[in-house]
Amino acid sequence: MTDVAAESDSAARVFSPTRSQVAAAKRIVVKIGSSALTSLVGGLDIERLDRLADAVEARMRAGTDVVVVSSGAIGAGIAPLGLTKRPRDLATKQAAASVGQLALAHAWGTSFARYDRTVGQVLLTAEDIARRTNHRNAQRTLDRLRSLGAVAIVNENDTVATAEIRFGDNDRLAALVAHLVGADALVLLSDVEGLYDGDPRKGHAVLIPEVDSPEDLDGVVAGSGGALGTGGMASKLSAARLAADAGVPVLLAAASDASGALTTAGVGTAFRARPSRLSARKFWVRHAADVAGELHLDAGAVAAVVTKRRSLLSAGITGVTGRFYGGDVVSLVDPGGAVIARGVVAYDASELTGMLGRSSSDLSQEFQRPVVHADDLVPN
Repeated sequence: MTDVAAESDSAARVFSPTRSQVAAAKRIVVKIGSSALTSLVGGLDIERLDRLADAVEARMRAGTDVVVVSSGAIGAGIAPLGLTKRPRDLATKQAAASVGQLALAHAWGTSFARYDRTVGQVLLTAEDIARRTNHRNAQRTLDRLRSLGAVAIVNENDTVATAEIRFGDNDRLAALVAHLVGADALVLLSDVEGLYDGDPRKGHAVLIPEVDSPEDLDGVVAGSGGALGTGGMASKLSAARLAADAGVPVLLAAASDASGALTTAGVGTAFRARPSRLSARKFWVRHAADVAGELHLDAGAVAAVVTKRRSLLSAGITGVTGRFYGGDVVSLVDPGGAVIARGVVAYDASELTGMLGRSSSDLSQEFQRPVVHADDLVPN
C-alpha cells in the first residue's frame, strides 16, 4: 500500500459512522485478551497491563464509563504453578484460575491505584447470564460500581465453571456484558490488528477495515485460539456479530493500539450495529438464555412466526422435544430441522403433548392462550 493510499484508508476509518459512534460512546465495554496480558514464561506482563490501564483511565477521565472484561486468569496462574503450557484438563484449569484470578485482580488494582481509582472484581458464569434473577443481580452490581467511580474488572469464574456451563471464551462474555450494562460500544483488544480475510501469519491476508453487513464477511476464514487463550479470531468474530446484532457497535483492534482504539477509534476493524437495539428480554431470549427444549412446527406455523411475526399456536406444532416448563426458553424448528426462532413457552412439555395440532377452539379455556406469544418470540 502506498503512503497516499494508507493515509486515505486511515482517514476513512477515522470518519466512518461506526467509528464515530465508538469514539463518542459514553459507556464502553473493553475486552482484553490473554495474549495481551500474559506469557507462558513470565505470567502477567505488568508493563503491558499498565499501558492498558493508562488507556482506560484516559477514556474514563474524558467522561466515559468503562467496564473491563479481562481474560488472563488461567494464563496468570500457569507460571506460579510451575506449568509449562496451558492445561487441558478441567481440574488443572480451575487450579490455575484460582491462583491467576488473585494475581490478575491484584495487578489491575495496583495499576489503577496510580490514579487513585478503585477496582472491583466481578466473576460470572454462564448461569449468571442465563438466569433472569442472576442476570439482574449482575447488572445491578456493575451499575453500582460505575456509579461509585470504580472500574469493574469482569472475568468468567473459571474456578467453578465447567465444560457444560462456561461461556466458551471471554469474547462472548464481553458481548453479553455490553448488552447487560447498556453499553454504547464494545472494544475487543487482542494480539491482532483487526479482522483479516485469512490468517495474517501465513501472508497475503488483507485487513478488513469495516464490516457493515454479513456480505462483507464472505470468504473470511477465522482461526481458533492460541497457546494462552480459548478464543481466537473465530470467537472474536462471533462475539462482534452478536453485539452488533443487539445494536452495539464493535471495534476489534490490537491491544498495542489501545490508545487509538479508545480515542479516535481509527484503528482495527469496525462492525456496524443494527439500527435498533434489541430489548433486554428479547436479547436474553436470543443470546443468553439456556434452551430447554424444541417445538417442531409445520410449514404454516413457520410462515406465521417468521413472515407474519405472529404468536405460535398449538395447531401448528407437530412435535415436542425435551423436558421443559412454562417460562423456559425453547427453540422453534421447521420441518427440515432448522432452528427458525427462539421463544418463551407458556406451557410445560407434558401439557403440550395433548395439545399438538389442535386449534384453540378445541381446547379448554386454560389452554387457549398462545404457546409462544409474539412478544416473547425472536426469529433467527
